[in-house]
Amino acid sequence: MPPHILVLGGTTEARELAAELAARRPEVRVTTSLAGRVSRPGAQAGEVRIGGFGGVEGLAAWLREERVDAVVDATHPFAESITANATRAATDTGLPVVVLRRPGWRPVPGDRWHPVDSLPEAADALPGLGRRILLTTGRLGLAAFAHLPQLHFVVRSVEPPKPPLPPDAEVLLARGPFTVAGEAALLREHRIDVVVTKDSGGAATAAKLTAAREAGVPVVVVRRPPLPDGVSAVPDVAGVLERLGFSPGR
Repeated sequence: MPPHILVLGGTTEARELAAELAARRPEVRVTTSLAGRVSRPGAQAGEVRIGGFGGVEGLAAWLREERVDAVVDATHPFAESITANATRAATDTGLPVVVLRRPGWRPVPGDRWHPVDSLPEAADALPGLGRRILLTTGRLGLAAFAHLPQLHFVVRSVEPPKPPLPPDAEVLLARGPFTVAGEAALLREHRIDVVVTKDSGGAATAAKLTAAREAGVPVVVVRRPPLPDGVSAVPDVAGVLERLGFSPGR
């Protein structure tokens, strides 16, 4: 039987990893699991399953039934519960687990960053920073800003956001990658004086940071949640392949 690798996906890096592993067929079997939160996910190489596992016990049972040999958590850096469940299920079944996380963003001279640890902390910081907010934290968790009727929010999301939303909010549905010129135009058009973002890392949505820096606009940055105890992350697909014992390339 070829080794079976489960990739918990939903990111660009997960798609790249699946393609690398699928190219090794029949020597390797790869399955990518998607949570199903995005209605039109990108194409995936190899096998694909959609939907949750039913917590740690459900995932552990699936790993046993499908004879999985290793788990790669390549989910979004803020998918904290998925990472915790994957780590516990892999431990319970005696399987190796590798966490793939793209590097986070780092401030550069000219940035006006205000780091916080959560969305509620981001909301608490806003009244002292500005009144017109570009909110780019995704479609979940917007209830943290619903108690701020005095502020105007431009909520940008790939999918329609889930209520409750801030009382004074307009929604922009858009998918990256974004350009610096486009982000600068957005800031001007909506008279944005504060940007709120999670530290997702990567290039696809980093242009807003450059545009904010050039415009002198402060950015409230939500820090990433910590990884489970004893778990370290690798920053790229090559690192995952090395951890799994595969050589780069085909």
